[in-house]
Amino acid sequence: MLLWVPHALLALLLPTLLTQGEGLQAHNLSDPALGRLSDYLLSNYKKGVRPVWDWRKPTAVSIDVIVYAILSVDEKNQVLTTYIWYRQWWMDEFLQWNPEDFDNITKLSILKDSIWVPDILINEFVDVGKSPDMPYVYVRHHGEVQNYKPLQVVTACSLDIYNFPFDVQNCSLTFTSWLHTIQDINISLWRSPEKVKFDKSVFMNQGEWELLGVLTQFREFSMESSDCYAEMKFYVVIRRRPLFYVVSLLLPSIFLMVMDIVGFYLPPDSGERVSFKITLLLGYSVFLIIVSDTLPATAIGTPLIGKARSWGRARCGLAEAPFTSRLCHPSLPALCWVSTGVYFVVCMALLVISLAETILIVRLVHKQDLQQPVPAWLRRLILERVALLLCLGEQSTSHRCPATSQSTKTDDCSDMENHCSHLGARGDLDKTPKGRSGPPPPPREASLAVHGLLQELASMRHFLEKQEESREVARDWLRVGTVLDGLLFRIYLLAVLAYGVTLVMLWSIWQYS
Repeated sequence: MLLWVPHALLALLLPTLLTQGEGLQAHNLSDPALGRLSDYLLSNYKKGVRPVWDWRKPTAVSIDVIVYAILSVDEKNQVLTTYIWYRQWWMDEFLQWNPEDFDNITKLSILKDSIWVPDILINEFVDVGKSPDMPYVYVRHHGEVQNYKPLQVVTACSLDIYNFPFDVQNCSLTFTSWLHTIQDINISLWRSPEKVKFDKSVFMNQGEWELLGVLTQFREFSMESSDCYAEMKFYVVIRRRPLFYVVSLLLPSIFLMVMDIVGFYLPPDSGERVSFKITLLLGYSVFLIIVSDTLPATAIGTPLIGKARSWGRARCGLAEAPFTSRLCHPSLPALCWVSTGVYFVVCMALLVISLAETILIVRLVHKQDLQQPVPAWLRRLILERVALLLCLGEQSTSHRCPATSQSTKTDDCSDMENHCSHLGARGDLDKTPKGRSGPPPPPREASLAVHGLLQELASMRHFLEKQEESREVARDWLRVGTVLDGLLFRIYLLAVLAYGVTLVMLWSIWQYS
């Protein structure tokens, strides 16, 4: 009799269960498709596990970098700050669905913190940049996850500034997984290397630095253990625009050097040349003090010394990226011995040499009372051979008797005149007839006065001869100084021209290589 009780209870409860099921199904159909898809994907998702069904299969992560701007280049701290657009995608086998079951949805944006994300970072990171936070990623129905985000990258870079302001810098951005080996995460390039290299579509090209290209290289490396890691390197090659530094640094220095050369046309016996060149040297020193903050400096000092071969290899990245030779001249490292710092130092040295030459010439042509005559060997060397070599013609010199012979001759002549005058007076007295009365002889006082006057005239003549001799010696030294000044000026001019041509050639190679 009790068999009918379960059937009665089932008959009473079945309408109620059917009503609740229909209401629940109607409620699920009324939810948004995006919400239902999100609940379907993340309800049993474990973000701490690599999203593969077969643990032997590595997760392939494709990455891409687009350089947007070069924010700063800190030569002293060896830091490069760039702003890039970073893109990566990978396959998540736990995030797959049938679009027909969810209103034909093929792409969904979900929170990045709720899914597994590869631990790929940049090895050269030295500081956390001010990058905007992008919390979402795109997920496609077949499991492809796309993570797009802008990054302000502050990285360490070996900056080489010995050929400033025509320098080319090559800084690398190395993307790798910090923990997972290549058996777990393998890195590849999203686009082809040629498209990455010449992509300047979004680069802000109005700053100090010009983007030459972005080179890529994939390699596997291992640490002390036997595990291998995958890494993708992006070489950001940039070149400084030198126009500002040429106008503000190089041209003023060139103008001062030109004025120093023009200063050689001042007379060598004029003291104004020394003061003019001292003024130029002082002005150049003040100029260097003013521009010292503009010149770049490394942690070990200004770009004055360095081994050009090793530095050039580091700059071109030849040790790690052999294919960068397209952007670097192969013979450039052997030529990079001159830098802007050396340029200023050499210019200062040339000004000092010019001042020293001027002091030497002024010392030679300076008039002195007891100045010695020009030696015979110096007269033959400078006034004859060097003058002919410089096309100045043979400098005429006066051949004079020594001062002692001149004075002896003057004294002998004066004594002879006195003696002759006495003899003549006696002869006249003897020839005078005895009977004829002649003029009385001059008094003794008058003869003494005439004798004193003759002595004064002789001393004046001797003084004038000595003065003329000093003038001749000074003129000879002036001729020697003029010829020597012309010789040193030509040597100085050749040195300046050779140095200028060398700089122009090296800077042309640096700029157009």
